Amino acid sequence: MEVTKTDLKRIEEKVLSGQRLTWEDGIFLYKINDLLFLGALARYVKEKKTGNYAYFNVNRHINLTNVCTSRCKFCAFSADKDDSHAYTMTLEEALERALGAPKIGATELHIVSGMHPDLPYSYYRDIISECKKALPDVHIQAFTAIEIDYFSQLTGMSVREVLEDLKEAGLGSMPGGGAEIFSNRVRGITCSKKASGERWLEIMRTAHELGLRSNATMLYGHVETIEERIDHLLKLRELQDETGGFQSFIPLPFHPDNTKLASIK
Repeated sequence: MEVTKTDLKRIEEKVLSGQRLTWEDGIFLYKINDLLFLGALARYVKEKKTGNYAYFNVNRHINLTNVCTSRCKFCAFSADKDDSHAYTMTLEEALERALGAPKIGATELHIVSGMHPDLPYSYYRDIISECKKALPDVHIQAFTAIEIDYFSQLTGMSVREVLEDLKEAGLGSMPGGGAEIFSNRVRGITCSKKASGERWLEIMRTAHELGLRSNATMLYGHVETIEERIDHLLKLRELQDETGGFQSFIPLPFHPDNTKLASIK
C-alpha cells in the first residue's frame, strides 16, 4: 500500500498525545509493515509506563497430562488416552516436580493440563492444594479459562464457584492460554471443540472480579486474517479497561510442524 509521511505523522501524533489507536489504525500499522516505526512508538509508550525497566519471573512448568479431547488442529502436544505417547502425572509426580522449583530459583508454579476424559475435578484441586501446602511461599498460576470451563462442565458448578474453590485451595492467578483467536470463524476451523472466544472473556472477567489476575495471549500466523487479529486485540483491551486484571500480553507465533495445519508455512 502507498504510505505518505502524513499518514505516519497522524499515527505518531496520536500515540505521543496519548490517544487510543482505533481498529482502522491497527489495520494500517499491520499493512505498512514498518517494524522500526512501530517499534519506536511502542518503546515510547512502554517507557512512559515503566521507564527503562523490564520485569520477569522464574517459574516451573508442570504439564499434568497431554491427553485432551479437544484435539485442536494447531496443537502438536495433545494425545488420545490410548496413544503410546500419552501420559498423565499422578499427584505424587506433580508434587515431586513442584518441589524442585526452589532449587532453580523459581517463585511460581505454572500448572496446565488437557481436557482429559476420565480425570475427576478433585484430581486438579488436590494438586493445587498439595502444592500450596508444600510450598506456601511459591505463587501458583494454573489452569486456562478453557480448563476452568471444562471443570464447570465436569462438576455442574458455575465458573465463579470453580474459581472460588480453586482460589481457596491455593490458586493465585491464571495463565492466558486458550484465547487463540477469538473469531468464531477461526475457532470453527482450528478448535471447534473448545469454548468460544466470548466464553474465554467471560471467564477471565469473573476471575478478575474475584481478584485473580491473569495473562492474555494471541496465537497468530495460521488461518486468521489481519482484521481478526485486530478484533482480538481490541476485545482484550476492552476487558482490561473494565477489570484491569491482565498482568501481561503474550503473542504466540504458530509453529506448524507436527500439527494438522502443517501445510501452513
